Amino acid sequence: MNNQSPPSPQVSTWSQRFESALHPAIARFNASIGFDIQLIEYDITASQAHARMLAHTGIISPTEGEQLVAGLEQVRQEYRAGTFTPSIEAEDVHFAVERRLTELVGEVGKKLHTARSRNDQVGTDTRLYLRDHIQQIQGHLRQFQAVLLQLAEQHVETLIPGYTHLQRAQPVSLAHHLLAYFEMAERDWQRLGQIYQRVNCSPLGSGALAGTTFPIDRHYTAKLLGFDGVYANSLDGVSDRDFAIEFLCAASLVMVHLSRLSEEVIMWASQEFSFVTLNDSCATGSSIMPQKKNPDVPELVRGKAGRVFGHLQGLLVLMKGLPLAYNKDLQEDKEALFDSVVTVKACLEAMTILLQEGVTFNTARLDQAVNEDFSNATDVADYLAAKGVPFREAYNLVGKVVKTSIAQGKLLKDLTLAEWQALHPAFADDIYAAIAPKTVVSARNSFGGTGFEQVRQALATAQAKLANPKG
Repeated sequence: MNNQSPPSPQVSTWSQRFESALHPAIARFNASIGFDIQLIEYDITASQAHARMLAHTGIISPTEGEQLVAGLEQVRQEYRAGTFTPSIEAEDVHFAVERRLTELVGEVGKKLHTARSRNDQVGTDTRLYLRDHIQQIQGHLRQFQAVLLQLAEQHVETLIPGYTHLQRAQPVSLAHHLLAYFEMAERDWQRLGQIYQRVNCSPLGSGALAGTTFPIDRHYTAKLLGFDGVYANSLDGVSDRDFAIEFLCAASLVMVHLSRLSEEVIMWASQEFSFVTLNDSCATGSSIMPQKKNPDVPELVRGKAGRVFGHLQGLLVLMKGLPLAYNKDLQEDKEALFDSVVTVKACLEAMTILLQEGVTFNTARLDQAVNEDFSNATDVADYLAAKGVPFREAYNLVGKVVKTSIAQGKLLKDLTLAEWQALHPAFADDIYAAIAPKTVVSARNSFGGTGFEQVRQALATAQAKLANPKG
């Protein structure tokens, strides 16, 4: 049984069209103040720009404009100081700010909402919020990339088995492997920058859906708020959430990339792989098995990926059936955005710390790993092809020798020269150097390949990207 008393009836904020206040349960159900309070400073900033525009166009007097701007700034300071804490009767952050403003400056506070609707107001606030946080996430991506780059610089000639279908395929430079994630993060950084351009468009002045009869200057407020332009259609301006869906798509791809790396770290840390050791600062133990060290960070990142994907799916479903223009359903976009922003930032930070101080690559084990398999088989075929044997013939010959070697419990490096030459007379003493793991890796010097020369060029390119603020 709930012993808490219900909130007092909501103070009516509507016109005389309504004869009674909302039912307390409906007021709670309807209210968004519990989560959209995160928009309060953006709402204040947008409201100050709106007040300046009203004065600039003569809709209100310059003195009234100054009073509104100053009063709004006082609301901001009270919120920061913790003395202004709106509760559920405010319904949402927009009413909360306007009500407190009117308490502070009197009747002039009621003029703030002239030529504005909550529909274009919330759209503006959300874009201001997302604009800031996109830049913050881009900053986290750059930090993540910087750590990947630092690790890669340390491990240019450290080799690691490369896999396809989770089967040993060909050895690669560990730096090359790490730089693959650098490139994924670079696309994430670029993608967010492209989305930022579409976020940075002002719906303010669209009104409820049809514009306004007042002689407003939408370009003036857009300029004050740092927007690149304004929505050309008022219906689109208040109902568009493409920018939010695009952000959640980009956020989901960030999480895909982090989750893929997490999966590899989890495997690498297992006893079966032992490619990395988990350091105490980023691992936990078992409550009953004292020998265990658990990869909680990558496991949580892997798990949180689904959370962000769910928000994307939810917003797509939310939008797919909405007629123009604004509908209350759109209130549901906020929590998806807010939680995704928090989740992506936290996961990027955690993975950056994990790579920086939470894992140590076991280079001796990695060296052992690349010397204990048949991942140099392609290089035997390439060796024969370079000596004039058609590649498909060489391919079939090597397949045969691999089959025979497995049956005999041998690796290719263990075969005698006589055994090689029995396979094909083109083999000579240089076959052993040709199939040594470092030779195998170094030889793959095509652009973008794992050859050490290519990896060093890739490192220099990556360094240049991080040094350039524009990427």
